Amino acid sequence: MKKIIAIAALILAPTVALAGGDHQKHNPVQYKGPVELTNLTQLLADSSMFTEQKVVVEGNLVRQINHEKFIFSDGQAEVQVELDDDINLAQPLDATTQVRLFGEFEGGNTPEIEVDRVQVL
Repeated sequence: MKKIIAIAALILAPTVALAGGDHQKHNPVQYKGPVELTNLTQLLADSSMFTEQKVVVEGNLVRQINHEKFIFSDGQAEVQVELDDDINLAQPLDATTQVRLFGEFEGGNTPEIEVDRVQVL
């Protein structure tokens, strides 16, 4: 019986150690250089109900709809965006804050970008 308990403890020890919490916060690289941006006007013109595409856009969150939905403008076009719940920024944003959004565009009746990451420029 003691051998079974010892073997079970050896098997479960790594699992328990890893499940102990987030000891190191995941901090993605905050690259400030050029990236390939998606043209929002073109994206909206070419979208359909079935469009799903990874995008990177730059502009401003011009209006808040609710706690997680905003209207985003790149200066040429506007689209609704939904910020992921786990996005935490060190500074507040306003309508003049230039941001780069990384996410997935989904077409349909209300085209929307589901934002995974926000980078303040």
